[in-house]
Amino acid sequence: MAARPAEDEIPKELAGVVETLAEQAHEHWAQQRRQDGWTWGPERDDRARKHPCLVPYAQLPETEREYDRRVVIGALKALLELGYRITRESR
Repeated sequence: MAARPAEDEIPKELAGVVETLAEQAHEHWAQQRRQDGWTWGPERDDRARKHPCLVPYAQLPETEREYDRRVVIGALKALLELGYRITRESR
């Protein structure tokens, strides 16, 4: 499978963590929404606090998962551009 275009923008060794971080970002977003009183609904309704993306990450439409990946990639790119190094500890 070819790399997603956005993943070409970060070092190969970081591409493997994008999906995990995207899932964590979604779960954090969903948890915050639930704490604010939102529940699942088939369509977004701000007044009723319903949102169709209040599902586990694996159940999101691909377009929503891609949005989360792009957010993560943007954050990783920003860290690298600011001069930070992201390394993995050997165990």
